[in-house]
This record gives sequence, structure tokens and C-alpha cells, in this order.
Amino acid sequence: MALAQEDIEQIQVLIKKTLSETPETLNANVRYELDLRERTIRVEEALKHQRELMIEGFKQMEKRFEQVDKRFEQVDKRFEQMHLDMNKRFEQVDKRLEQVDKRLEQQHQEIMGLHHEIKLLLRWSFGTLLAIGGLIVAVLRLAA
Repeated sequence: MALAQEDIEQIQVLIKKTLSETPETLNANVRYELDLRERTIRVEEALKHQRELMIEGFKQMEKRFEQVDKRFEQVDKRFEQMHLDMNKRFEQVDKRLEQVDKRLEQQHQEIMGLHHEIKLLLRWSFGTLLAIGGLIVAVLRLAA
């Protein structure tokens, strides 16, 4: 239990009064004990003050930790928002890639159609060439 400042002052006044009334032989022992008590009181007061400072420091640290926690919550919310935005962007990219795949498939089908038409044209051309060649050979044999 800590003493109030008024109590300390009263004790000091009583000590001084007692010291002035007592003989010198007792004075040395009493003075030593009083010095020890006064030092003890000072140490107790200093410890009390130190404890108050520590409590205040802990309160400030607690406030700081709360601020840091709030900041982490804000960062978490921002990351969640970024995650949602990235997912939306990836979905858009997937849709565009699907569209590109469809276009490429259409172009592939068109190219395969052209390839088929060219094959038919080559067959007809070769067949026509053989037929005309055969006719020319037949006409030349008949004319000769």
C-alpha cells in the first residue's frame, strides 16, 4: 500500500521533531533507521511510478496492436477484392479464348472444305485431260 504525499510529509515532520528531542546517542541509530525507512518509502514510490508507467505503456501497446490488427483486416479485404477481380478477369479471358477456339475451328472447317473442293477440281481436271488426250490420240490414228 502506497502512502499519500501528505502522509509522507507528516512522517518527515514527525521524524525531524523526534530527532531534535532525542539525545545524541540514540540519534545515530534512529537516524540510520529513519534514513532506511525514508529510502524504502522512496523506493516504493519509485516502484509505484514505474508500475504506472508500465501499465500506460502496455495500454499504448494494446492500442497499437489493435491498429495493426485493423490494418491487417484492411489488407485482407483488399486481397479478397483483388482475388475476386482476378477471378472475373480470368473468366473473361476464358470466354475470349473460347471465342478464339470457335473461330479457329470455323477457319479449320473452311480450309478443309476448300481442300476437298480443290481435290475434286484436280480429279475432274485430270479426268478431262485424259479424255481430251485420248480423243486427240484417237483422231490422229484415224486420220493417219
